[in-house]
Amino acid sequence: MPTLLLALLAVMSYASAALHQALALNRLVPMRPRLIQAVGTLAVLCHAVIVYTSLSARDGLHVGLFESASLIAWLIALTLLAVSLFRPVLAAAAGLFPLAALSLLGVLGLPSPLVESSFPPGLIVHIVTSTLAYAFLIIAAGQAVLIALQTQALKRHRIRGIIQVLPPLTSMERLMFQLIICGMVLLTASLISGTITLDHLMARHLAHKTGLSILAWLIFGGLLWGRYQRGWRGPRAIRWTLGGVAVLLLAYFGSKFVLEIVLDRSW
Repeated sequence: MPTLLLALLAVMSYASAALHQALALNRLVPMRPRLIQAVGTLAVLCHAVIVYTSLSARDGLHVGLFESASLIAWLIALTLLAVSLFRPVLAAAAGLFPLAALSLLGVLGLPSPLVESSFPPGLIVHIVTSTLAYAFLIIAAGQAVLIALQTQALKRHRIRGIIQVLPPLTSMERLMFQLIICGMVLLTASLISGTITLDHLMARHLAHKTGLSILAWLIFGGLLWGRYQRGWRGPRAIRWTLGGVAVLLLAYFGSKFVLEIVLDRSW
């Protein structure tokens, strides 16, 4: 099947699954997790082919801004579906699946000329742990947004809609922190492997990425300390989660945008 048709099928699958989840959160249609998992799996499989073809090059791999965004978005969708087999996280698909669809449109419309010819094993470990950390922490951010909506509905005494379809607030918060712990373990492994593998980790063009990644690690570390030592929850936990993810996104995509788009350089 041509790449464009696969991409369109993936985009339509992501969009339909996200729309159904959004309608279900507003109790306009019944919750159908098996249907969302099936449609989401179709989208992820098609997306996987697009990721492979967009990254592949005769002399190495394309690892530009848009290819990286598509890879991370695919991994987020894949992780969300995998975790949904054990935990009730599919509600986050209403916001995360559209991002995966947008990443596909970006990589098809704006291919990168950047090529990396070799990846030593240590660097592969760094890339894998980094992308998995992004996946878990961004899903945690999606969970935080749902908790914020749930909290707002409770304050306004709106017992219908989102309150009736989501798990209890305490369960939602517990799940969010479980995702953050997984993300923190992976982010720690990413920073350690990066320190070992990348001799130029603090080079001028990587200093901002490294510094912001460490700042994100400190934010999530502080959040976990506050949670288990001071009992942080509610709006404070939401702000720290969203703030940490924002810093992490800025660390990678902000630095990559400036280097590739503004300065026309690569890492």
